[in-house]
Amino acid sequence: MKQIFTILTLLIGFQASDTKTDTAFKDGEWFEFEMSYSGWLKAGEATLKVNEKKLNDKPVYHVVGKGKTTGAVNLFFKVRDRYESYFDKQTGAPYKFIRKIDEGGHTKDIEIDFNHQNQTAVVNNKKHKKVKTFSTEKDVQDMVSMYYYLRNSIDVASLKKGDEIQTNMFFDEENFGFKLKYLGKETIKTKINGSRVKIKTLKFRPYVMAGRVFKEEESLTLWVSADKNRIPLKIKADLAVGSLRADLVKYKGLKHSLKLVFDD
Repeated sequence: MKQIFTILTLLIGFQASDTKTDTAFKDGEWFEFEMSYSGWLKAGEATLKVNEKKLNDKPVYHVVGKGKTTGAVNLFFKVRDRYESYFDKQTGAPYKFIRKIDEGGHTKDIEIDFNHQNQTAVVNNKKHKKVKTFSTEKDVQDMVSMYYYLRNSIDVASLKKGDEIQTNMFFDEENFGFKLKYLGKETIKTKINGSRVKIKTLKFRPYVMAGRVFKEEESLTLWVSADKNRIPLKIKADLAVGSLRADLVKYKGLKHSLKLVFDD
C-alpha cells in the first residue's frame, strides 16, 4: 500500500480565489482517516493536525500529516510517512514543506523552502545531501498547504456540474497542474466519531495519470462536506490492482459545526 498518505492529500483541492478572512479551519483541528483495500481489508490510517506557530517571526499554521499501514498489510509492506507544511495565516502561501517517508524500505527526507517573490523553491534532499533551486508557478502551493488554502476559497454558488477546476502545486522537484471535475451534490451515509450519520457533500472527480498506480485518468472520487468546513469525508481510488478507500472516522476542533443527521 505504497504512498497511502500521498494519495489521500493529493485528492483534495478546490478552485482558489482571494483567501477569505472567515477561514474554514482553526488552531487545533484534527482528522483521522481509515484506509481499506478492495473494500474489506483494513490497510492503514492517516491523521492531519493544525497548530498555530511562528516561523522566522511570521505567524503561520503548521500542519502535520502522518500516514501508516496497519494490520495484515503492515506485515508485508510497512509504511511510515510524515508530511509537514508551514503556511502564512493570512494568505495561505507555503513557506516550508517537509516530506519524510519510509514506504517498504523506499525512503525520502526532503525539505522545501519557498520564495514567492522570486517564484523559486529550494529543495534540500537530506538523504542524498543535495540542495537545488527550482522555478515555481505563480501562487504555488505544496501538497498539504493546497488543501487548507483552497478550503477557504471554494464558491459553491458558482459551481456547476461538469465544471473543471485547476490549481498549481510543487512536489519534490516538479511543478504540477492539478485538475478536477465537479460532479454535483450527494448525501452519503458514513460513521464518524462512533455514530452512523448522513451528511450532505460535494462530489469531485480529480484527474490523475493512468499507469502503474491508477487504473485510468478518472480513477478517483472525492466527497467533501457541503458546509463551511469543507472537510474530506470519503475518497475512493480505483488502482491498477484493486481499490483504495479512505474514510474520515474521527475529528475534533472544527471551526464550524458539522451538520449531521443521525441514523436510528
